[in-house]
Amino acid sequence: MRWTCLNTRSFSSTTFFKKTHLFSLLSSTINTTKFEFHGIQSYCYHSTNKSAIGLLHAKAVKSGSFQNLSVVNYILSLYVKSQYLDYAQKAFDEIPDRDVRTWTILMSGYARIGASGMVLDLFREMQIEGVLPNQYTLSSVLKCCSSVSDLRPGKGIHGWILRNGINLDVVLENSILDVYVKCGAFDHAKKLFELMVEKDAVSWNIMVGAYLQVGDMEKSLNMFRSLPYKEVSSWNTIIDGLMQNGYERTGLELLYEMVKNGTAFNKVTFSIALVLVSSLYIMELGRQIHGRILRLGLKKDGFVRTSLIDMYCKCGKMEKASMIFRKMPLNGVRTQNSKITFNESMTEIVSWSSMVSGYVRNGEYEEAMKTFISMVWEQVEVDKFTTTSIVSACANAGNLELGRQIHAYVLKVGHTIDVHLSSSLIDMYAKCGCWDDAWTTFKQTVNLNVVLWTSMIMGCALHGQGRQAVCLFEQMMSEGIKPNEVTFVGVLTACSHAGLLEEGCKYFRLMKEVYGIKPGFEHFTCMVDLYGRAGHLDKAKDFIHKNGISHLSGVWRSFLSSCRLHKNVEMGKWVSETLLQLEPLDAGAYILLSNMCATSDSWEEAAKVRSLMQKRGVNKVPGQSWIQLKNQVHTFVMGDRSHPQDTDIYSYLDELIGTLKRIGYSSDVKLVTQDVEEEQREVLLGYHSEKLAIVYGIISTTSEIPIRIMKNLRVCTDCHSFIKYTTQLLHREIIVRDIHRFHHFKHGQCSCGDYW
Repeated sequence: MRWTCLNTRSFSSTTFFKKTHLFSLLSSTINTTKFEFHGIQSYCYHSTNKSAIGLLHAKAVKSGSFQNLSVVNYILSLYVKSQYLDYAQKAFDEIPDRDVRTWTILMSGYARIGASGMVLDLFREMQIEGVLPNQYTLSSVLKCCSSVSDLRPGKGIHGWILRNGINLDVVLENSILDVYVKCGAFDHAKKLFELMVEKDAVSWNIMVGAYLQVGDMEKSLNMFRSLPYKEVSSWNTIIDGLMQNGYERTGLELLYEMVKNGTAFNKVTFSIALVLVSSLYIMELGRQIHGRILRLGLKKDGFVRTSLIDMYCKCGKMEKASMIFRKMPLNGVRTQNSKITFNESMTEIVSWSSMVSGYVRNGEYEEAMKTFISMVWEQVEVDKFTTTSIVSACANAGNLELGRQIHAYVLKVGHTIDVHLSSSLIDMYAKCGCWDDAWTTFKQTVNLNVVLWTSMIMGCALHGQGRQAVCLFEQMMSEGIKPNEVTFVGVLTACSHAGLLEEGCKYFRLMKEVYGIKPGFEHFTCMVDLYGRAGHLDKAKDFIHKNGISHLSGVWRSFLSSCRLHKNVEMGKWVSETLLQLEPLDAGAYILLSNMCATSDSWEEAAKVRSLMQKRGVNKVPGQSWIQLKNQVHTFVMGDRSHPQDTDIYSYLDELIGTLKRIGYSSDVKLVTQDVEEEQREVLLGYHSEKLAIVYGIISTTSEIPIRIMKNLRVCTDCHSFIKYTTQLLHREIIVRDIHRFHHFKHGQCSCGDYW
């Protein structure tokens, strides 16, 4: 009696339970009374402690009560409730005589975590053993059929129910109805809905969702309007469905109507409303919804918190998103014995993923990479969406080292490299200058679709491989894959960079006449660039007027670059005047015109342009080059003396230029846009940012390692010549990524063939 009293008091206080030696007492030889056993049961039911459930399990086996099916089913339900499904499966396998409740408990556990395949396998085993399912069993199995869109077993279960005269209540009928809708058997769904004697809100919601699924907005809205009573789930269904079908404004109108109707929002409503806000970029409404969430005390709900983070990320408010994210409990701060539930795990994964993709979307690539590294450090599961996002960040930031590590990480954890991830990897390797790795990834991909072909064609364009891009494009079409508008941007860019005028014109006609794709801004810009680079300035001018695109500043900017390339100052002046009428604050127009004037020794004209630029408050973007070594980025600007090794850099550069001059290099002093003596011009040219970055790479790495440089502007002809001679002298490979393309320098040659 003394032991029983102690146990009863202990079970009434969780804290005391943890502080006593109750576990030791339970495992002692003292017999457990019926009252004690119920005390243990009560604690276990309100606990997710694996040890406590295991002790109950062991006690039941030792006392012989594990032969009692009620006790067995209860222990099994505790494992399932706590999501210890591996232990639940082991316990299930040890049960000799299983009834319908035993099977249903385990199936419901797997169904709760979305393991539909396991549920369907168990259902087949259950039928083989001759155990008849009840309504709960059938409902769980039908939900799994819906989630995997598997019509065959769903129809089979419906047929079995009808043959055996099973009483169909509204819950079971709704489950069958949902199977038909999710599996696309719309006629079956309509017929069943019409035959249903009793219909609840779920029944109507399923049919409203069915019409939304097939894109019949009018029918779905009419059915929603005719609902006898509109529950919150009904509003959620119609608003979410309209949004998914691109009717965001109509969805917003219904959201306001819902508020006027007085229907209280639930967590799902708040999530839908936040997605709606982010798709329409209505930040003020987002703040109002956030305020209501705070007033209702829902800020700690993981589902709502994740939706808030996603909304702020998509609206470009990363500081706000980060503030909410930082208040989220992390996996690393949980206690040793606590268990993260499936829903908590998914919430955590989605929150981290939203932050990574949010930083990428908003161009904050460094923050995206830091967040991803923290995500791995905190041992949060990294899904494919996050991996694809962070690979894109590495591509845009030119971070090859981290990109390679992520690729290795994906292979190590066993993620399947799908089309989207493969495309991102190709893009990353191409943008980081590793053309061979991009090719390898492309060749290793089994199911090539238009996205992957387009990624490779764009990569060819970026690396000046025009002929190769054309071959890929032709091969893609011969394999029956239809190019899209992005594919044509890639092949036209490749033709432009390689001077393939005839091929470019052919593909532009093909796009319009054969594939019926209406040219967009990027296609027109590519064509103007194609004509201009090839020296056909008059044709470029005619093309602009013929296609009615004189309102697009981008085409004039491209045209102006061509005028500078071919030193046509008169036409350049006319083009720059046109461009400045469209964009009076465009620094590029002033710089290009000023440089053209300076190159032709029209110093007064150049001074006037610079003066006008200063008067209008237009600032020139300074040229920058950077190199990444050992996870550290070193940035240089012209004449920069801030680097810790500046003395070594400038000393080596002066010596190198002297040596290069002896083998044929000479400074292109005409590029200097200042009216100074030739000697001073050479000094100004000698310390361009890319030369400083290259020299730092030379003195910091061994000869077999390629030097990779990035620049925010177009590489100038003098630096281009300097790098060619440097690779010839030092037998080094140098890869430069400028604002337009890659230049691969090796053995005194460049991959662009001096056509850029």
